[in-house]
Amino acid sequence: MDYTQLLNELCDLVARENASDLHLGEGIVPTLRIAGYLNPLANKKPFTKQDMDGILRVLLSEEDLAIYAKQKGVDFSFRSPNGSRFRGNAFVQLDQAGVALRLIPQKAKTFAELMLPQELEQFAHREQGFFLVVGPTGHGKSTTLTAIIEIINQTRLEHIITIEDPIEFVYTPAKSIIDQREVGRDTPSFYEGLRGTFRQDVDVILVGEMREPETIGTAVTAAETGHMVFSTLHTNTAAQTIDRIIGSFEAREQNQVRQQLAGSLVGIFSQRLIPRVSGGLVPAYELLVNTPAVANLIRENRSHEINTMIETGSTNGMIDLNRTLAELARQGEITIENAYRFSTNVKMLERLV
Repeated sequence: MDYTQLLNELCDLVARENASDLHLGEGIVPTLRIAGYLNPLANKKPFTKQDMDGILRVLLSEEDLAIYAKQKGVDFSFRSPNGSRFRGNAFVQLDQAGVALRLIPQKAKTFAELMLPQELEQFAHREQGFFLVVGPTGHGKSTTLTAIIEIINQTRLEHIITIEDPIEFVYTPAKSIIDQREVGRDTPSFYEGLRGTFRQDVDVILVGEMREPETIGTAVTAAETGHMVFSTLHTNTAAQTIDRIIGSFEAREQNQVRQQLAGSLVGIFSQRLIPRVSGGLVPAYELLVNTPAVANLIRENRSHEINTMIETGSTNGMIDLNRTLAELARQGEITIENAYRFSTNVKMLERLV
């Protein structure tokens, strides 16, 4: 079988069906994720071990194949013959091969196209600070950051460095210089790549993910020393994000990190992609802006009060998740069941709907 042609056909189908992901594995038929739901391709047969071996040889470089064989899993990027780009992960489960591919948009979308609030644009014009986009896997964090970085690229004369694993969206430099570094190929780790930016005359730094205390600590230091740093975390709320960052350090270091974070943080944006009644997905979100009052809560280890600050902070540009869920439900964009499902404070939501 020509596995290059088979993959090309499947990748074309992902783009044509406006799917976000493609799942391949031994014993299952190729499956698309469309508007948040899995859709097995009924006209395809389940893949065999031979099929998956052939597909992996097309998807992975010799280097990635060696990592996959040793570690039983590897992240990679893939460009199909039609030009579509995918972020991928190949893994082993029950001694069988599996692959998950996520389609990467070829053009950065605007906030309007992503249905995101214009309040986010202020962070694309900040020259110094630490800004995080958080939320579960697969809920659009990278796409949101791409939109912000593209605004900087189109409007400001800056040196932007991205450190990603793997590289997803490939930027075309406009007003800015953009250097994109891939972990494992261009730099050994997020930490080493981030540390290297101090010698590279950088203005704006995008760190694909905060995975360990060394990376977090270096990112905070970069924000303190005149850089604008963007990154992501797999957390659900702004308050939880602050607790996760501080809790990743040893107890003796936490007070210092708390002080640094209070001074360098500019905002945290948390988002969810929710099934839309009319089809597709619509975002619901929370935005924390680091005002002097919020900074005091961080310094004094009172992060449990941040949710209240967000709920009452609309005049400071803050956005409450429950209010966006309630508004989407009132507009008929989402069901009330999904509003409750994605709420992090159901009792508060009950008062709003």
